[in-house]
Amino acid sequence: MSLPPEKASELKQIIHQQLLKMDVHGRIREVLAETIREELAPEHQQLSTEDLIRALRQRGIIDDVMKELKFVTDMNEMGKTSAPKPSTHFVDRDPPVLKKTNIDPTRRYLYLQVLGGKAFLEHLQEQEPLPGQICSTFTLCLHFRNQRFRSKPVPCACEPDFQDGFLLEIHKESLGDGSKMVDATTMLSICDPVHMVLIKTDTFGETTLVASYFLEWRSVLAAENGITNVAVELLGVGTESKVSVGVLNIRLEMYPPLNKTLSSEITSTQFTLERQKTAEKERLFLVYAKQWWREYLQIRPTHNARLVKIFAQDENGVNRPVCSFVRPLRAGRLLDTPRQAARFVSVLGHERAPVIGGGGGKQEQWCTLLAFLCRNKGDCEDHATLLCSLLLGFGLEAFVCVGTKAKGVPHTWVMTCGSDGTITFWESLTGHSRYIHRPINPDDPPLAEQPKPLYPYRTIGCIFNHEKFFGNCQPSDAVEVCVFDLHDESKWKPMSGEAIKSVCAPGATSSVPPFPPLCASTIDAAVTSNEMEVQLRILVSEHRKDLGLSTVWDDQLSYLLSQALAAYELERTTGVSAGNEEFQDAVRRAVPDGHTFKGFPIHFVHRNARRVFATCLRSPFCEEIICCRGDQVRLAVRVRVFAYPESACAVWIMFACKYRSVL
Repeated sequence: MSLPPEKASELKQIIHQQLLKMDVHGRIREVLAETIREELAPEHQQLSTEDLIRALRQRGIIDDVMKELKFVTDMNEMGKTSAPKPSTHFVDRDPPVLKKTNIDPTRRYLYLQVLGGKAFLEHLQEQEPLPGQICSTFTLCLHFRNQRFRSKPVPCACEPDFQDGFLLEIHKESLGDGSKMVDATTMLSICDPVHMVLIKTDTFGETTLVASYFLEWRSVLAAENGITNVAVELLGVGTESKVSVGVLNIRLEMYPPLNKTLSSEITSTQFTLERQKTAEKERLFLVYAKQWWREYLQIRPTHNARLVKIFAQDENGVNRPVCSFVRPLRAGRLLDTPRQAARFVSVLGHERAPVIGGGGGKQEQWCTLLAFLCRNKGDCEDHATLLCSLLLGFGLEAFVCVGTKAKGVPHTWVMTCGSDGTITFWESLTGHSRYIHRPINPDDPPLAEQPKPLYPYRTIGCIFNHEKFFGNCQPSDAVEVCVFDLHDESKWKPMSGEAIKSVCAPGATSSVPPFPPLCASTIDAAVTSNEMEVQLRILVSEHRKDLGLSTVWDDQLSYLLSQALAAYELERTTGVSAGNEEFQDAVRRAVPDGHTFKGFPIHFVHRNARRVFATCLRSPFCEEIICCRGDQVRLAVRVRVFAYPESACAVWIMFACKYRSVL
């Protein structure tokens, strides 16, 4: 196979950079010196190139180099025409993997290695994928003390080949720890677990939450040599939370090694004390919650029918106070405004927890934040708790509201209380829907003009955040007549802040998982936009060809559509419409007299071009553009991907055509 000169030089440059990065030249010099010492000392014979290569092979250096040189192709688009890419723009399709880490010798680290899995019996019959074949994959996501990690995806199998290592910093100055080297006794008091979430990604890119596990890492403190091997049994989620899904082999190692390890009696005693302390706090809160609920029912017997949610089940089937699902969350430099945060939450996918069997009942599952972020989709409760946490991080007084929508469908949304008393509802599933609440006074005379509610919410049972919980005890739980004076206990029955704090504050109990930080997007928005656009052009051309129609693309018209897509996203984020006049003027100039222009914008939160095209064809307006017949027909399509944290994205697409009107 011959390469054009520019590609050959580009390939040489990549290989040269890789050799420099791995310090291969230095290693070759070491092997050369060692080989000369071993083989030339007795008899001064000449050392050939073959001898040197054999020595490099024996020491595994050639294998290391070949492993590091990865030539990645897009498995999703095998057999399709790929987008022409500039040679100066490289895109790494694999998740970023840190090859080298600067280790501070004055800090303590936990090296966690995942050395394969076994007994994933659901995949017992799966064939081993052929080279280049698209297959379902497992990905392991970790969170420990404000650090996030993600494994390389491995093919789903009965014994998945996980071979990954993660270096977790135990003692972090950013968490208020001192700068001295921490000893085993101090580490025993750090009760943060390693939260592990296993995600399955199918061949269409759809993600499923397989397991969520909290690893107790401190057993390594009592292990000989500071190394221990653990077989972790993963249980399913939701309705399958008691069913084993597989076993991971994990090796834990302290770095630097401990001078003095603890005895297993000390560690087991510490774990027992922590469990007892947590159980006692949870027992006392449960006693208090039962008493609060009895008092609430004594106000009115009809309160029994209101949606007052004090506890919720997480993905592992564990009952937790709802206040523990919310915590002020700062997004660093990833999100700048509360409205941008609302937009980010809305582009995370909406999916109800799966139910086995019929009946139409809703399976309730409030996910931990890590499970929600790693899967990139969840139910309305997951969206509402995340949005509330982000708004609290931005300094707003935010609450999660639990109530119903039309037809009595249970729903959760977010409410903020302004310093001037303004109540604003935020719909976390759409992001751009914000409603000012103006209550209707039922005692007003019939002819008095009343505000017409624009929001879709019908009833509200309770509101809560990380510190407060209020049950609605007004005569009616209809949202339109509710008065949100939270200081008036005749309208809102509060829970004790101290009681909530005892079980929901960070570190209060070992059963409340710490919140992970948000991760920046790994999506290259420009490249992804180009690729989707090329794929859609091919799909449109093939579809028109099947109808016996030719296809001519107008690149200039396609480019003009960008400004409309940017304006749509700006409006979704800020609620402000801008740039429409310039777009209309540009289109008028691009469409000659006597010609007709038609455009169809559509929004998605996934990047699957075939799914996009199938959805668009179901719209009669879009189908009319794609299948346009006439004189001098010119087609245009523009894709604009807007990347958000956690690799979530908003995808705007516009199909357009211009043609000569023939009467």
